[in-house]
Amino acid sequence: MLFSSVTFLFVFLPVTMALYYIVPQKFRNVIMLIASLIFYAWGEPIYIVLMVLSILLNYICGLDIEDKRDDPRKMRRSLIFAVVVNLLLLGFFKYYGFLLDSLNAVLPVDIPYRDLPLPIGISFYTFQAMSYIIDVYRGEAKSQKNILYFALYISMFPQLIAGPIVRYVDIEAQLKNRVLSMRKFGLGAEYFIIGLAKKVILANSIGQIYEQIASLQMGSFSVLTAWVGCISYAFQIYFDFSGYSDMAIGLGKMFGFEFRKNFDYPYISTSITEFWRRWHISLSTWFREYVYIPLGGNRCTQSRQIMNLLVVWMLTGLWHGAAWNFLFWGLYYGILLVLEKFVWGRKLERLPSAAKHIYSMVFVLIGWVFFFSPSLGYAFNYIGVMFGAGASAFADKQALFYVFTHWLLYLIAILGSSALGLNLLKQIIGGFNSARIRKVAAGVVYISIFLISVAYLVTETFNPFLYFRF
Repeated sequence: MLFSSVTFLFVFLPVTMALYYIVPQKFRNVIMLIASLIFYAWGEPIYIVLMVLSILLNYICGLDIEDKRDDPRKMRRSLIFAVVVNLLLLGFFKYYGFLLDSLNAVLPVDIPYRDLPLPIGISFYTFQAMSYIIDVYRGEAKSQKNILYFALYISMFPQLIAGPIVRYVDIEAQLKNRVLSMRKFGLGAEYFIIGLAKKVILANSIGQIYEQIASLQMGSFSVLTAWVGCISYAFQIYFDFSGYSDMAIGLGKMFGFEFRKNFDYPYISTSITEFWRRWHISLSTWFREYVYIPLGGNRCTQSRQIMNLLVVWMLTGLWHGAAWNFLFWGLYYGILLVLEKFVWGRKLERLPSAAKHIYSMVFVLIGWVFFFSPSLGYAFNYIGVMFGAGASAFADKQALFYVFTHWLLYLIAILGSSALGLNLLKQIIGGFNSARIRKVAAGVVYISIFLISVAYLVTETFNPFLYFRF
């Protein structure tokens, strides 16, 4: 089930919300858990079994680690067991096909296998479960004795399928007690509506332009068309994923939860390092806390720091997808971050802000080519066209058509990917002297955005969530 679907907006969410607010407080977690399991089982009912097994496994392992706190060796073995089983479950469903394809490519025999659909959100809820287990082992969190609370933490539908990745220590107290208020509900509704508009109006519209360009035969389009396609994908994935995160944060507030923000205008960055402080913040934080720092982080020799960064970013690439282009994408960013940290970082800081921004965006856009390409060969060919190799021309009628017929959409996308768009919206609403009029204006604006989003949703058929496959 998608947040941006008629079923969710006008059936699932209203029914869940009504039941949640009607029942006494002690039953709200039950309603939330049942709704979350129904939400997850809506598309692939069989995989609800996998989620339940993950909940039971990590619940028992958390208790076991806590129980063995007086024996560090046994506690460490319990941690290793829990982490290995979680990774094996994730690895089997996400990577076994990639592994067998790679083996078949180099071995003289062909190993047959059955293609299994990837369980939606498995990367997200597995990482949440592992963060809980590791935090219990470190003593940063107590093991959860109430299985209802733990099951809700793993399966909570607002952030279940595409994040943000929520650490247990950040939400532990909220599972037991949280405050509901009209102000918090209203703020959550604003977040949700903005996220829905990002997804339905911007991501879907720009995504269709990218899909049209991606369907063209390599070498049949111009340099400008290649850049338009890449820029379109960059906007699509940003508004798609940040829109989902905004909707998740908004839904959390509407149910009384507080989730940390997952995006902070990454396209205004002036370095690759800054970009990854602003993009998918919860994933970057997870890898820093549970991989980079345990490997030694910055508290080791320079050569070891470089190795740590490259390992983390190769794993980040593999987390996003079981394909060589994702592995290369992760390594690409690992190398760029190493170069910024140890080679040209100080020189970069001395450049004008505009030059630093252009530098960052060029490398980010090249990175997106590796991300959206079906293969490494396609990625290198596409990048070649972007810089003139194999292009039909520098500019053609097709490129000019996309630019001149969609200039307003791109302008809105530029505003929406920086703080300018939201600030402009706030100025429109806050431009009235009377507080009562400002409230009415806010209601009119947000209801109008919601209705326009629904109109787009009803009339358009292109409505994928890109991060569902991760």
